[in-house]
Amino acid sequence: MTAGLDHDGLSCKGYVGSLAYSAEDGVFHGRLEFIRDLVTYEGTDAASLRAAFEGAVDDYLALCAEEGRAPDTPFKGSFNVRPGPDLHRRAMLAARRKGISLNVLVRDALRAHLDREADR
Repeated sequence: MTAGLDHDGLSCKGYVGSLAYSAEDGVFHGRLEFIRDLVTYEGTDAASLRAAFEGAVDDYLALCAEEGRAPDTPFKGSFNVRPGPDLHRRAMLAARRKGISLNVLVRDALRAHLDREADR
């Protein structure tokens, strides 16, 4: 599977990689984002960076399998939000008025916001 490149960086097998350039070293480098484990890669041009990223993902998955542990995965589908007491109260009351859960209210609001941002 070939790694993709979009406005958010590199992506492969559900993992996202950052992109950076070190003028001092003359190399591109990055790391797997949104996981606790530290996995890095580098290359001298776009093609070698992409190949190094793919290799880093494959090596990480192989190492986890060898160690008998589940690899850390980004975007598990849940996260904590700490809106503060006033916003929390307002959100709970709005959800109650609509007859939906707080989770549904927050999910729908997040989706609407991101959809609006994508249309810009």
